[in-house]
Amino acid sequence: MDYAATSPVRSEVVKAMLPYFSQEFGNASSLHSYGQAASAALRQSREVIAKVVNADSNEIIFTSGGTESDNLAIKGAAYANREKGNHLITSSIEHPAVLNTMKQLEKEGFKVTYLPVDRFGSVNPKDVEKAITSKTILISIMHANNEIGTIQPIKEIGEIAKKHGILFHVDAVQTFGKLSIDVKTMNIDLLSASSHKICGPKGIGMLFVKKGVQIKPLFDGGAQEFHKRPGTENVSSIVGFAKAAELAHKEMKKESARLTRLRDKLIKSVLSSVKGSRLNGHPVNRLPNNINFGFVGVEGEALLLVLDSMGIAVSTGSACSSHDLTPSHVLLAINPDPVKAHGSLRVTLGHEIKESDIAYVAKAIPKAVEQIRKMTPRIEGVTTIDE
Repeated sequence: MDYAATSPVRSEVVKAMLPYFSQEFGNASSLHSYGQAASAALRQSREVIAKVVNADSNEIIFTSGGTESDNLAIKGAAYANREKGNHLITSSIEHPAVLNTMKQLEKEGFKVTYLPVDRFGSVNPKDVEKAITSKTILISIMHANNEIGTIQPIKEIGEIAKKHGILFHVDAVQTFGKLSIDVKTMNIDLLSASSHKICGPKGIGMLFVKKGVQIKPLFDGGAQEFHKRPGTENVSSIVGFAKAAELAHKEMKKESARLTRLRDKLIKSVLSSVKGSRLNGHPVNRLPNNINFGFVGVEGEALLLVLDSMGIAVSTGSACSSHDLTPSHVLLAINPDPVKAHGSLRVTLGHEIKESDIAYVAKAIPKAVEQIRKMTPRIEGVTTIDE
């Protein structure tokens, strides 16, 4: 129940990858037949992945994953356009790969505006437009939040960016292969995605770079990836990424409907059976596979461990921040109460989750919450369950 953290690699993906570990082991930059076979696999993979976001294949740059893609997009665009301005706009609930990149750029003299969100975690496009100055060079807003699942008004923000001639980057790590993405109609200039969120291998991702958009490479080296990301390409993982993307794209409509039904069933069951429970994020405009509960009087980490002992893997927030016991910056952004921010539970569904799994979890969560509440002493001043 933690697919937002990572997902199991599908058997079809493993099968597609296997030849590139042995028979088809060539370096895509080599001119001989082994190299040409690897180069052809790269080209075909690029075409498959480009189709998912309605891009051209030469606009897809392969990276090591979402974090590198975010860094390459934001730093690359900032460095390449520094003579035009030094102001960037993002939201207060972005993934650490975006927020920490922005903080680093602030140390280098760039100015960053961190936009607030409403109680559902939504960015107001009007706030984006108000924040624009004559020195704004980049807007970076995630497609959907990795913790609470709220989907952002990307098309509207893209129109604002285009009107003002500002580059627009979208972190689509949680939505690639799950939601419809059209970089042309959404006016997206840069888009990050990762393989391991869609049942592909870990350690491979991509950055869409719109034709004509200039970014400065983060590494110095060879001419791979259109001179934007040097280094010998990870052909086996790229092939696996493409296969996972192909399957996700093909099954998207049907799988989205299935997961939405399972998601809503679990939400209804838990909210009706657990006193002092709430749903974090937007009730409707959210990822089909994402649920984020809040429980009064329950520590999220304790709940995670109890559920783990029952054979259920969940999260208290982002997997990238799971060792940080400070309250989630996302939950604090939608509700500044640190007690409520600590009592969160993220449940994310995926390809292998069935009705029987939902039924088991629906019974387990109330039991786990009750167990923890019985062990937790009442702290004076803390909101009661009934309140």
